[in-house]
Amino acid sequence: MALRLRPVRRADLDTLERWWGDPEAQGRHNWFGFAPDGELRRRFEQDGLLGPDRGNLLVELDDGALAGDVSYFAVYHGPNPGSRAFNVGIALLPEHRGHGHGAEAQRQLAAYLFAHTRVERLEASTDVENLAEQRALERAGFVREGILRHAQFRDGGFHDLVLYSRLRGDRPSQ
Repeated sequence: MALRLRPVRRADLDTLERWWGDPEAQGRHNWFGFAPDGELRRRFEQDGLLGPDRGNLLVELDDGALAGDVSYFAVYHGPNPGSRAFNVGIALLPEHRGHGHGAEAQRQLAAYLFAHTRVERLEASTDVENLAEQRALERAGFVREGILRHAQFRDGGFHDLVLYSRLRGDRPSQ
């Protein structure tokens, strides 16, 4: 089933709040606890969840069903604007995992960010145990760079992450 990315609409906010507040919907590698009440709506009013340093797009299947969302946020590897990269991520609903949607959505997110920003580097990280996401990132054209030891606090403990990157000039996988 084909998919496309699309901006979040006001009518989607109730759905997103349910997803983001549901540990099962987020999955064990994406659940970081509850967000403050109203945070999603404040962000939406500020920039429609498509800001210059942070954003979210919905993953919509060709039948109109929403399968999850992709996100990006700025990370800096130096003090100047040219050292800015985006860290990208994805959260698919349980019933949409394992169908190749993750690789395709992240491939489309990379294409979108390279087409509409000046960023040279995209990064993605995932738990060392999240083998499905590692395969999806590689299918989306990301290159494994290494391990970030105890880089993420989640579920009461620190977790090692695998770091991936994709550069503007990299050719996407198929």
